[in-house]
Amino acid sequence: MYLNDFHQQQQHHVSVSAAQASRFAKEIADDFNPLHDIDAKRFCVPGDLLFALVLAKYGVSQHMRFVFKDMVGANTALDFTPTPAAQFAINDAKGKTYLEVTRSGSQQHDAALIERLTRSYVAFSGRNFPHTLQPLLTANAVMINPDRPIVIYESMEFTLERFDVTGLTLVVAAADFSVTGKRAKADLNFVIQAGETPVGHGFKRLILSGLKPYDAASADALVQRYLDIKAAYLSAGR
Repeated sequence: MYLNDFHQQQQHHVSVSAAQASRFAKEIADDFNPLHDIDAKRFCVPGDLLFALVLAKYGVSQHMRFVFKDMVGANTALDFTPTPAAQFAINDAKGKTYLEVTRSGSQQHDAALIERLTRSYVAFSGRNFPHTLQPLLTANAVMINPDRPIVIYESMEFTLERFDVTGLTLVVAAADFSVTGKRAKADLNFVIQAGETPVGHGFKRLILSGLKPYDAASADALVQRYLDIKAAYLSAGR
């Protein structure tokens, strides 16, 4: 399983090192958010890695919803004890909840199907900024505060109508974006396809806070900073 390189497990406890989380973000998700840098002051494990680990450990259900409650730090031991429950949480040893999961419908534990689904979703999810978010921000005349960017991965959910599929991919659908004052909600929608046939759908919800009025020069500089970080990582051959 490709996720073996990105976590450790002792009995039912799973943990992720800073190096593993950073590699997953950059090499699997194409996500260069500085929060996932090894030396980040507010380092956190990517939510997409938690999502992938849940599917790998608990299987995929026809309908699933994931609500992210807090950021996971490096080497935090998370309880992945098996359960048949329709609702369960991923907690640490002290009972702190980081992720809530709701599932319904038939279940499937086929490793190949789960890897196709998670790789497709993570590739979609990791490229939200600047590819998807920046055009939405520009169209609404707002921008992320460069000095204090606050973009929260609140939740995601999907429905998969069939399991007997091959070549599964995610196709970006129109996003729903609403601004209220300095806060915005972005539902980044997608369609799950097997070849050209739609077999499911879903969305990722982001909450953006502390937004500023759009300034082209500042917005362009923020995007360029992100692209420069990515280019530096790739040129280092890591």
